[in-house]
Formats: sequence, C-alpha cells, structure tokens
Amino acid sequence: MLRYAVIACAALVAFAGALEFSDCGSKTGKFTRVGIEGCDTTKAECILKRNTTVSFSIDFALAEEATAVKTVVHGKVLGIEMPFPLSNPDACVDSGLKCPLEKGESYRYTATLPVLRSYPKVSVLVKWELQDQDGADIICVEIPAKIQ
Repeated sequence: MLRYAVIACAALVAFAGALEFSDCGSKTGKFTRVGIEGCDTTKAECILKRNTTVSFSIDFALAEEATAVKTVVHGKVLGIEMPFPLSNPDACVDSGLKCPLEKGESYRYTATLPVLRSYPKVSVLVKWELQDQDGADIICVEIPAKIQ
C-alpha cells in the first residue's frame, strides 16, 4: 500500500511541474494543441531566450465562420498586460490559415515571435489571441513563460 502511495505522490509532483496552457476566453473556437519550438513541457514555464525568435503553432477547431483573423499577443507581468509587437498581425497571411475559415473545421495556426534583447528577464504570462472580423476571440491561450 505504501508503495502505491509513493508512486502516486511522485506522479502528482511530476504532473504539477508540467507546463499547462489555459483558455483565457475563447468564444467561437477551442484550441486542441499548442506547440512551441524548444519549449520543455515538463517544466512549469516555457523558457524564451532573449535575442531569438520562437516558433509557435496552435491547433484549433472552429464553431463559427470567420472571414478575417487578427493575431493579438500580450505579455502579462505583475498583473499588467503589455502588447508584444508583431510584424504580421493578419493571421490570414503567412500563418497556415486561408481565410475565410469554415465553421466545423480544424486548423493549424503558425507564427514566430521575436524575443527582443531589450525585454527584461522576468516570468511572463503570454496571452495569445486569434480574433475574428468583429474583434471576438476565436481562441485565447495563456502560456506561462520566462524570458531569459
């Protein structure tokens, strides 16, 4: 019995340290997978190295048609949201999506995010949103990260 308790505790500790992506207000879609190049998902935070570019992918299913999709990214530090500038916020261009997006279909969105040398070395909650033509969140994903 003690042996099973030890195994269960070890599994709980291992799971507690795993990276979790959370939904932060998706309205017309649901993300099914988030991939971040070079991210160790066994850790509680994804390490983003300064002066690099990180590749992201998000798989999602769509419940309503979207004629346009805009990417909005914020970093939340100490409760304050700060925008991450993107060179291409139009998610219908060079991101694997071809608009309009059809209701009931699944899609893979891809993007790169520059992690600038000027960013401070802090823990940050990255809020990644894909918004439809009306500004409603198709998906909203929060990614715990640490800039190093």
